[in-house]
Amino acid sequence: MVARTKPLSTTARRELGERLTSAGPDHPWTGVQFSSAWGARAPLVHAPVDPDFVAEFAGDTSVDDAGRYRHPVDYVRLREDLTPDTVPPLA
Repeated sequence: MVARTKPLSTTARRELGERLTSAGPDHPWTGVQFSSAWGARAPLVHAPVDPDFVAEFAGDTSVDDAGRYRHPVDYVRLREDLTPDTVPPLA
């Protein structure tokens, strides 16, 4: 995970939802809890998915020590010209 997005538009939810595939029980985030916002105590409900495509996003410069964006980012578009294997790993 690199970032979380701001709420998606109806069009983006539909476009991405049609492409997402549920990950199996061996996914490394199965059972992991994330917070819904900085300082929030309630866990964010999530369902791990397979990393089958690349999405472009726009974020600000606030990044934590692990390289993750601290603030929600804006979803821009799917990158049909890229595959997950062509994106360098988070350092």
